[in-house]
Amino acid sequence: MAAVDITRRQLGHRLLAVGLGCAALAVAPAGRADGRDDHERARRAFEAGEVMPLRVLLEQVERTYPGQVLEVELEREDGRWVYELKLLRGGGEMLELELDARDGTLLKLKGRDVRPERGHGERR
Repeated sequence: MAAVDITRRQLGHRLLAVGLGCAALAVAPAGRADGRDDHERARRAFEAGEVMPLRVLLEQVERTYPGQVLEVELEREDGRWVYELKLLRGGGEMLELELDARDGTLLKLKGRDVRPERGHGERR
């Protein structure tokens, strides 16, 4: 079981790096091809507490919607930071979630049969 925890921790760190990298691409201004300004905006938002750590968010999501994370994006929408996740669930079901990046509140859920698993409710 400890090996699974280590793997999850490593995955969480990698996904955090991917998420912040995606954030840099997702909020890229049209004038900057390299996206450095976006990476800095996302990093500053994380350091200012405007964005929760991706690892924590993924642990929260895993409890209610277990599955394999395929894609993570961090975007600025209507003045708020939003994590967008795509999950592959058992049976090949695709699930898309939009979560408030500050506290993990579920904003939008898309997919077939999107009921939470293991008896956990959605956090609003």
